[in-house]
Amino acid sequence: MPRSITKFGYAAAWLAIILCSFSAGGCQPDDAPLKAENDTLKKQVLKQESLLSSLQDGNKVMQQQIDLLNQELRDAKNAAESSKAETQNLAERLEMQVDQAKRMNAEVQQMAAARAAQNLKIDDKGAQFETLPRPLGAVSKIVEESLARNGYQLKIGIKTDQKAVFVTDRKVSTPASLEVAGFRNQYLISLQALPGNATKLGVKAEFEKVAQGGRILSVSPEETAEIERRLIGDISKALEAPTRT
Repeated sequence: MPRSITKFGYAAAWLAIILCSFSAGGCQPDDAPLKAENDTLKKQVLKQESLLSSLQDGNKVMQQQIDLLNQELRDAKNAAESSKAETQNLAERLEMQVDQAKRMNAEVQQMAAARAAQNLKIDDKGAQFETLPRPLGAVSKIVEESLARNGYQLKIGIKTDQKAVFVTDRKVSTPASLEVAGFRNQYLISLQALPGNATKLGVKAEFEKVAQGGRILSVSPEETAEIERRLIGDISKALEAPTRT
């Protein structure tokens, strides 16, 4: 083989190797799409992280609002229970004060009646007296019923644990049980509690006869005593009734 051809073959071989080297450097794979996709995914991840952070912050605010509402509800409930307890306490105190006022009023009335009974001077001279086997309270009630039944209105009525005094208005009437037509009368009744649940009854009448023209006629002591005994009999009869104890 000629020597010039051999040299030319070696040169061509080296040129081919150099070209292949440059070709190998320029024929590497293109990674641009992968980078773009990675960038997109990173942006989506950042966006999701931002959204998640916003949701977490919103949840925190919502939980704070819920906690605040729950606290307000507890405070309102406690205030309502406290108000209810205070109202009940005030109602109980008011009831106690009303009861105390009633007791004090009853005591004052009782003391006033006792003082009035002590200061009242009863002129029972000439009155008719009767001892009744009944307690003072029962006799006092019957006296009031008897006077009302016979048309007498009370002018004075004082009652204590030991005494009672009744004074009627003066009247002109015709009840058949006590008086007759043309008579005018006023009663003074005294009651005194005695041992053994007995009561001393005193009846005094201011009895008058009325003539035509309103002229007052004299009345004998016997006639007045008869009117007093009629009232005592009416009271005794009522006490002896089966319904009385």
